[in-house]
Amino acid sequence: MDAWLNDPMVQASLAPFVVALAVAVVLFKFRLGGLAAIAGFCTTAYLAGGLQFTPLTATRKLMVLALAAPAIGLLADFAFKATRATEIVLGVVFGAASAWMFSTVLAQRPGLQALILGGGVALFVAWTVGAMASLRGDPVRAGAAGLGLGLGAGFAALMAASASLAQYGMGLGAACGAFLLVQMIAGRRRIDAGLTYTLTAGAIGALVAAAALVLANLRWIELAILAAVPLAARLPAPRRWPVWTQAIVVSFYTLACGAAAAVIAYLATRGSS
Repeated sequence: MDAWLNDPMVQASLAPFVVALAVAVVLFKFRLGGLAAIAGFCTTAYLAGGLQFTPLTATRKLMVLALAAPAIGLLADFAFKATRATEIVLGVVFGAASAWMFSTVLAQRPGLQALILGGGVALFVAWTVGAMASLRGDPVRAGAAGLGLGLGAGFAALMAASASLAQYGMGLGAACGAFLLVQMIAGRRRIDAGLTYTLTAGAIGALVAAAALVLANLRWIELAILAAVPLAARLPAPRRWPVWTQAIVVSFYTLACGAAAAVIAYLATRGSS
């Protein structure tokens, strides 16, 4: 069993999928199915040995922000009615938090370079988090967006030579896939996504991709493509279609977007070899 759980592919795919599926099935009746995203991600982080907080490196700050996202999402979902302004504010908050996450790295760069890098990353995170949050009312599109963003960031990070970040992204993608599967099975019965899910998926996916840029070899072009995943989730899928069909179509859009980022990252490695 230990050898099986130590397999990186199990840690980044099967284990988070199973845990997230169980959480979504058990908790969706209480409007807490969105916790599947953080449950699956934490499963991957724990099995990969990354669920630690000291010393507080950039990747460990990612863990702090990953745990903060569902907590903030729960508060927003149950304490007040979220609006478009809420999405913008949350995007700005996590964009600013990315500067804290990479503060030690940015401090080692020349002033202008640090400003451009930190500012660009903050804009990417703010946009992605806000755009993902805007999908909170549509669990099919939200689930597909999390799937595409997580897997896209994971495989792009793998191409950028960061195995640990790749596992985190893939674990998130597997968890989001489990959430989406439950919605497909439930059909017209809503599995609430809310900010509990969309803020978690958006923040973790964006921060994993940003970390692959700052700490590994990912480039801005891949980040820009990943930022388009929430837009891809809004492409047409007629509501009169069965839920499972809508989910497949929208997932095709988002996975194509995520795959494009990974393929371009791969081609960059081929060109530099």
